[in-house]
Amino acid sequence: MITKRRCRVGKHKLIWLVLVSLFTNSAWAEMQLNLTKGVTAVSRDVYDLHMLVLWICTAIGVIVFGAMFWSMAFHRKSKGAKAADFHESTKVEILWTAIPIVILIAMAVPATTTLIAMEDNTNSDVTIQITGSQWKWHYKYFDQDIEYYSVLSTPPEQYQNQQETTAIKGEHYLLEVDKPLVIPANKKVRFLITSDDVIHSWWVPAFAIKQDANPGFINEAWTRVDEPGIYRGQCAELCGKDHGFMPIVVEVKSAEDYDIWLNEQQQRIAQAASAEQASLTTAMSKAELMQLGKTTYTAYCSACHQPSGLGLPPAFPALKDSPITTTGTIQDHINIVFNGKTGTGMQAYGKQLSLKELAAVITYERNAWGNNTGDLVQASDVKSAVASSVEGKAQEATASLAIETAVEEAVEIITEEVPVEDLSKVYSHDELMTMGEKVYLKACVACHQPTGAGLPPAFPALKGSVIATGDITVHLDMVINGSKKNAAMTAFGSQLTKTEIAAVVTYERNAWGNNTGDLVQPAAVDAASAK
Repeated sequence: MITKRRCRVGKHKLIWLVLVSLFTNSAWAEMQLNLTKGVTAVSRDVYDLHMLVLWICTAIGVIVFGAMFWSMAFHRKSKGAKAADFHESTKVEILWTAIPIVILIAMAVPATTTLIAMEDNTNSDVTIQITGSQWKWHYKYFDQDIEYYSVLSTPPEQYQNQQETTAIKGEHYLLEVDKPLVIPANKKVRFLITSDDVIHSWWVPAFAIKQDANPGFINEAWTRVDEPGIYRGQCAELCGKDHGFMPIVVEVKSAEDYDIWLNEQQQRIAQAASAEQASLTTAMSKAELMQLGKTTYTAYCSACHQPSGLGLPPAFPALKDSPITTTGTIQDHINIVFNGKTGTGMQAYGKQLSLKELAAVITYERNAWGNNTGDLVQASDVKSAVASSVEGKAQEATASLAIETAVEEAVEIITEEVPVEDLSKVYSHDELMTMGEKVYLKACVACHQPTGAGLPPAFPALKGSVIATGDITVHLDMVINGSKKNAAMTAFGSQLTKTEIAAVVTYERNAWGNNTGDLVQPAAVDAASAK
């Protein structure tokens, strides 16, 4: 008995301990259930709008459910309550129509104001193009000649969760990058958001920005951050295998620090250009190439082709014992790494890596995992291969242009040789019927059949048809402009000449026993077309 009582007391203490721990400040600090207020005027407006709608919905819920439960408690049948006996009340109907209208207006006005503010991209101080790629972000600063890729910097051993891995996850696990987007504080920054492969979504909660990045389209957004700081986000659109490894980090700097950063980037670009030029005359050893190649491969290639080089076929083919990396030519290998491969997940790394890094990673791929080709690729080899490829494409373009020019000239000659249609010519019944039958068999027979019986209801019969035996102007309009009621009847005004239309309409009005005796001349078709 004592044991059971102690057990109950122990359970009660445990329950109270859990409840207390749940509702302590530290527990709630770890779990945010509401929207963030953010750090911009727009994000605060969005938060205020959210709270306004939430409290309105809460008030409605309290009133509706309160009335319902009060009625159930105090007007139940067991207390002798009887339902009121009436069918309608004009006052009540007006009231329950007017109140929702007022509520909707109260929500619509601030919502519209906020939406208009969110879409106002005018008068920006800085414009940045954001391009989503599988699985990284590319930032390009307009008028600054600064662009770079931002890639996840969390070490792979932290997220691969392999049994032999004991790496401790960092503070910003999967929310850290090698190069954050840098913007100035208290300046209006305009974002032009797009993608070069699949749909991504650039989402930074603190800015109240979540804008899809669609290939072939540009969406716009903007922000003005009040205080310097570091703000994090993620790709919010499922975009493939490594969607979860595509974080966003934005570093907001003061105006002075931002100018310093711009100068540093310009210097970095100049230094990179000098280093690139120097690499063209420097031969790296195999050990140097393999070391740099492994680092580059791990950062840019291992997610798809795997650290073992076995890939994830068929989407990401193996590089180990691959024809590309073993028996294939170095030229082809360079070309596919530099330019990518259309229609596959293989991106173009020509703008992402330096010539030195490209040379190193190609050398690594041709000698790692037992490939052992012995090939060493230098930066100068990459430049020569790219230049050769560009020259080849230029020659192909020249040849293609020559072919197009020849075709255009031939078309012009043919066009010149085609006689101008004589719309004033009057054809006999036999001429129109002979020509009309040929046109009908070429353009109409598949749907309306050789017998004119058609294939109802999609393709109605012409034999005995109201169209083919009725008003000629209606018949002509149907053939020239098609049918608005039946999409299967296309317009032939641009497919047939006016003489051919005259002939086929004459044929349809006199074949299969229709025998209207009507003869339609090209001039009549021309007049009908002009209406």
